[in-house]
Amino acid sequence: MFVYLIKRVLYTIPILIGVAIVCFALVHLAPGDPLVSVLPPDASQEIKQQMTVLYGFDRPYHEQFARWFARVVQGDLGTSIRTGRPVGDEIGKAVGNTLMLAALATFLGFLFGTLFGFVAGYFRDTWIDKAASALSVFGVSVPHYWLGMVLVIIFAATLNWLPPTGAGPGGSDQWAWDWEHVQYLILPAVTMSVIPMGIIARTVRALVAEILSQEFIAGLRAKGLSERGVFAHVVKNAAPTALAVMGIQLGYLLGGSILIETVFTWPGTGLLLNDAIFQRDLPLLQGTILVLAMFFVVLNLAVDVMQTALDPRIQRA
Repeated sequence: MFVYLIKRVLYTIPILIGVAIVCFALVHLAPGDPLVSVLPPDASQEIKQQMTVLYGFDRPYHEQFARWFARVVQGDLGTSIRTGRPVGDEIGKAVGNTLMLAALATFLGFLFGTLFGFVAGYFRDTWIDKAASALSVFGVSVPHYWLGMVLVIIFAATLNWLPPTGAGPGGSDQWAWDWEHVQYLILPAVTMSVIPMGIIARTVRALVAEILSQEFIAGLRAKGLSERGVFAHVVKNAAPTALAVMGIQLGYLLGGSILIETVFTWPGTGLLLNDAIFQRDLPLLQGTILVLAMFFVVLNLAVDVMQTALDPRIQRA
């Protein structure tokens, strides 16, 4: 197990380097001048040139990447053009908010997705299976930003049960785990949980239906094993794949929350990315994308290790 873990860690190093190269290249190939957000419209050419030299935009791309990557390895993600603050500080606050939102959304999606999937798999080809499958298809198909706006209209504007936007009465800086603040988390978390719920439900339903049709299940029942015991075997065989899907969905939620966080004005990495894109803040944009990509790679590594711990056949393969 230790050797397998070391191999998986070593495999992630070239992946992270490749992610850094792609991140840097795509951001710099995008059109637009990154200094527009900080320079007044009537700025002289001399001032523009000075700012270009200050941020290193006058150098060739390979030199810019080498300097940027060297700072990244040392933990320095640069300075935001828009705010003048370190990019690491900007991302640090936003990542905590996004992790909190994505973790709750993943928990809800995994809980209800697994429930619907097991019910549909056990009662396959019945009206219960069709109802659960229809719910999962709805979850995968519905645009989550549209669903977010619908939930705001229903529960905030019409019923006035929950706040529509924000991260608490005092903002994210004064976050506390009490009802006054947690209620701001409910609508965006529920909205984000719909897609992973549908994906996990469909995956678990297919897994359970396949496992129940295998010969060893018939053998367990023929030996007189109770349905509770059979259920335990089904869970054990379905757990590695379900866990992998959950880990991937958590990674997608961390990187793909830009629309949800914009709709609900949630101060996470999605909203930070949105501001960085529209204001062409290259250091902030590069740093945020890189951090989210690293989270995704590390999550995949953690899921691989957990899968191997649950199912040693993966390691032997």
